Amino acid sequence: MPHLTALVTVLAVVFYAYTGFRVPQARRKFGLKAPVMMSGNPEFDRIFRVQMNTLEWMPIFLPFLWLFAYYVSDRFAAALGVIWIAARIWYMVGYTQAPEKRSPAFGLQTAVCLVLLVGALIGIFESFAHGG
Repeated sequence: MPHLTALVTVLAVVFYAYTGFRVPQARRKFGLKAPVMMSGNPEFDRIFRVQMNTLEWMPIFLPFLWLFAYYVSDRFAAALGVIWIAARIWYMVGYTQAPEKRSPAFGLQTAVCLVLLVGALIGIFESFAHGG
């Protein structure tokens, strides 16, 4: 069982929940009632987009993470997962300050997902090659 990957999965979901908790706090702070999504208030909109962008990437990140853990390495998958979470935190901090500060972190988290994808594909093909 990939225990380290399981722990990283929990941490990723906890981080996502944290981004979700920030949105109603921002709604109260800026006086915005649901169902307002994009308010025109740049501070609120950036907080909201961090949460939504994290949600958009979770179904990409999590399957690649688990496939990589299964076919390649639990430890390596977990390490990449920690880098992905750190990049998402960096993204959140940067984007909350100014939109242009999100790009390096976004690039890093995207690169992590690409490594997970490529590693998973290599592992899957090697499994086929070895009759698995």
